[in-house]
Amino acid sequence: MSLSVRCLLVALLISWSLPAFAQERVAFTSVDEAGVDYLVQGEYRGAVRLAGVLRSSSGLQVVSRGDGKFVAYLIPGGLAGQGGVLADRISLEGQTNEVGVTVLSNESFVVMIENGIASVLNSDRRRIGKLRHIVRQSITMGMPAPQESVVLFDGENTDNLIDAKVTDDGLLMEGVLTKEVVKDFRLHLEFKTPYMPNSLGQARGNSGVYIQRRYEVQVLDSFGLEGVHNECGGLYRQKPPAVNMAFPPLVWQTYDIHFRAARFNDKAEKTENARITVYHNGIVIHKGYELTSKTGAGQPEAPTAMPILLQNHSDPVRYRNIWLVHLDESEAAVAQKSRKRSGGR
Repeated sequence: MSLSVRCLLVALLISWSLPAFAQERVAFTSVDEAGVDYLVQGEYRGAVRLAGVLRSSSGLQVVSRGDGKFVAYLIPGGLAGQGGVLADRISLEGQTNEVGVTVLSNESFVVMIENGIASVLNSDRRRIGKLRHIVRQSITMGMPAPQESVVLFDGENTDNLIDAKVTDDGLLMEGVLTKEVVKDFRLHLEFKTPYMPNSLGQARGNSGVYIQRRYEVQVLDSFGLEGVHNECGGLYRQKPPAVNMAFPPLVWQTYDIHFRAARFNDKAEKTENARITVYHNGIVIHKGYELTSKTGAGQPEAPTAMPILLQNHSDPVRYRNIWLVHLDESEAAVAQKSRKRSGGR
């Protein structure tokens, strides 16, 4: 058998072994290149009559699965962080038809989306609500750096970073380390996950904020997902976020992190766990939580201060407006105690 024939047979065997539904892995970093499905994906808000009761605020999250297919979640009470009861959300799925209307359904409801309006029908095909497509913005978006802060990235200067790469439009790429080593601090950063409709789970906009290279606050396109420890806002393998506050991909999001490092005695024995408070898009998702150990692949715990890593997981996650304020021991203790009492801003 000739080499060319053997190569052809191998290629045929590989193609036959691939699942018929396999899609090319893509990662779009701008709305202009994302395509028509992206215009359907996102958050919707309005009034819907559920269980015979008109809820003046209801939410809908529509998640693209590529090639005109979608899953969606109808949320009583509104969207995440705005009164939405995520535990009672209603799942639907469907696709965009030949005339450009996206039809999502389950045994009880049909949602029809066209031109940014989602009409909700009951099982009798009577309209029971209407929701409008919206794009939310975090209340901490664009927060200016205080005078006492260390500016890590302002769109141009990368003097306080190691291995920094900046896009032509002034955004910081993933895979960068701070020159600053940190102990107790508060941090503000803004991030944007790519639109990867053909990917799922950990393969969809993955990065992470590794505090001291030891403790990871996960960055992921977790829009519409359950909200577990390895999704956006999760403390990897330790604790899920209190609420999944992930916005859709290509929408800018914020983390505001308050961290008090673990304490050690003169023998390098740990005497107190590290504590962390995290706000995701302005909503508290961890409040004075004790990190019992390093997370996942983090470096071992030790008394030494270490830098912050923005993880490179091969997905084009973008960052901007990053600054931190070092805190002394008393400031860190007061910050964590006050946030535990207040529950947020």
